[in-house]
Amino acid sequence: MKTLLLLAATLGTLTNSIAGELKVENYAFAKAETSSLHISTPKPDTNTIKVALLLDTSNSMDGLIDQARAQLWELVNELALAKCGNDSQPDLKIALYEYGNDRLNAREGYIRMVSAFSTDLDEISKNLFSLTTNGGNEYCGNVIQTSLNQLDWGKNANDLNLIFIAGNEPFNQGPITYESAASNACGKDVTINTIFCGDYNQGVKTHWKDGAALTKGDYIAINSDRTTVHIPSPYDDEILHKNAALNKTYVGYGNLASSKMALQSSQDTNAEAYGSANAVKRAVSKSSRLYKNSSWDLVDALDDNEGIVEELEVSELPKELKGKDEEEIKTYIAQKKKERKKIQEEIATLNKKRQSYVAAKTDKKDNELRNALIEAIKKQGKVKDYHWEE
Repeated sequence: MKTLLLLAATLGTLTNSIAGELKVENYAFAKAETSSLHISTPKPDTNTIKVALLLDTSNSMDGLIDQARAQLWELVNELALAKCGNDSQPDLKIALYEYGNDRLNAREGYIRMVSAFSTDLDEISKNLFSLTTNGGNEYCGNVIQTSLNQLDWGKNANDLNLIFIAGNEPFNQGPITYESAASNACGKDVTINTIFCGDYNQGVKTHWKDGAALTKGDYIAINSDRTTVHIPSPYDDEILHKNAALNKTYVGYGNLASSKMALQSSQDTNAEAYGSANAVKRAVSKSSRLYKNSSWDLVDALDDNEGIVEELEVSELPKELKGKDEEEIKTYIAQKKKERKKIQEEIATLNKKRQSYVAAKTDKKDNELRNALIEAIKKQGKVKDYHWEE
């Protein structure tokens, strides 16, 4: 019996010893395996300012559309200066809807999504210039709800999600109540700002102020028929000259290249239709971080994807790069990037001088639409720790 007990004790000790060694070996193996892995932590979401513009395109709204076209680049330039709480710079996405136009589908509430959220500023400009007005029924609750349903508002709690709806008819028309739409906006963390084109008190009486208050948005009344004021400066000609040089730094690739380069040029022309001073504002936007064209320009694309050159087919290359090897292509792109950066810096320096000159001649009553948008965005941005560079 003693012999059996002794044998059992010996086996137990041996088993524990082996188990202990196995645990140590397994731990060491697991540690070695873990240390050899490159564990990547997911990057935090980039914060984004999302602006959905819902514009009444009924007969009386020609002035509103004209202001939106003429003041787009001022808006972009202001938003390019935005920073988040950690001093990172948010992206900008703009969506565009028209409503209240007889040419639109009655079954859909006379509403059309002109463009979903996009970072393509040339496309946004083109879409604004494509709008035309016609009589119709203006259903504010419907267009707000449609934009909430159709647009990708995302789940990032630090995004700044804003609707700006502009028009001049009573806010409570249509089968979907503005109260219901506002409730749904709150559920998606979207703030509704209302812009009444007419007398302030008339907008209050017709529920435009209440429509904004339900989501803690801003109510603004503007004179939509007032012409946008663009103040020329002594620096404009030089900035426009540099804009022409900037255009030459773009290296188109793929199927989109030809049409997108033509679009870039046509939007330069559209901006200039409002005078050289407005064309300058677009040039400033094009020199900012918000003007990116990775889908068709190799300089921007290489910043986003280091392997883009290796991935391209010969047929996707522009004429000037055909027959070159990968290193030669990268060298060419690097040179264009260097040229672009230099031009952008020169435009930024000139623009600071231009801004000082223009500020002294600016009337605060000028460009009400732009002022309303910027003031609301800055005010609501503070709640989420957004701030602006001086």
